[in-house]
Amino acid sequence: MSGTTTNRETHKHPVVHIQSTKGMAPISFAELWAYREVIFYLTWRDVKVRYKQTIFGASWAIMQPLLTMVIFSIIFGRVAKIPSDGIPYPIFSYAALLPWTFFASSVTKASNSLVGGGGMVKQIYFPRLAIPLSSMMSGAVDFVLAFSVLVVMMMYYGIVPTLNVIWLPALLLLTVITALGVSLVLTAMNVQFRDVKHAIGFLIQAWMYATPVVYPLSVIEDPLWKLVYALNPMVGVVEGFRWALLGTQTAPGEYILISAAMAVVLFVFGLYYFKRMERTFADVM
Repeated sequence: MSGTTTNRETHKHPVVHIQSTKGMAPISFAELWAYREVIFYLTWRDVKVRYKQTIFGASWAIMQPLLTMVIFSIIFGRVAKIPSDGIPYPIFSYAALLPWTFFASSVTKASNSLVGGGGMVKQIYFPRLAIPLSSMMSGAVDFVLAFSVLVVMMMYYGIVPTLNVIWLPALLLLTVITALGVSLVLTAMNVQFRDVKHAIGFLIQAWMYATPVVYPLSVIEDPLWKLVYALNPMVGVVEGFRWALLGTQTAPGEYILISAAMAVVLFVFGLYYFKRMERTFADVM
């Protein structure tokens, strides 16, 4: 009788078998959704830690692109006399710095997030993708704050957005896809090779000058070179932001399609590379 009772009690609880996967592990977005509370918690934790015990608090999110805009306006706008497609250089550069700063900060933080959260990775199970994803989501708070400054600048310069502004969410999504694809590759590499973190800063700096942040795409006159240049996914994003918000005449056109295609390729490759290396994270850390 007691044996029967024990058997029934045993079957009340599901048995979960945990074993390593073989070959390419599938990407389960349903699992990510199931752990959404963990992602939101990690995001909120990152936001609080970033501004805890700081002098200026969340205003750093505004000061960073704003001060960068001032420096660019002096050096590239006044001294170097770089053209700005008929737009005042301060707002010309700031509109580009918005998506670029979000991209650069997201890649930097997400690339180092898994190593920083090594204790969690080794102790409990949850989708490892949640860590770099939450680091990126915390950067969205900075983007919203910095965007408010652009609204004030547009009012100051008397710039009214055109109907092109409806493309802004799609351009922001393209930024997220690009940043996530790059971050996942660098995150997985950073776990395996700890000197990768030293190269990230140089990579971001070089990438910025390969993106039309301080100069317009129109300075490249050869159409063929423009197509090659558009292989950089952030080219379409930056030019698209200026076109959508400031109404510049340099519509991204086919360049945004090339940039979007490259962003999707980076995103897919980043996902599968991350999942391929995921099984070794706990052992290497």
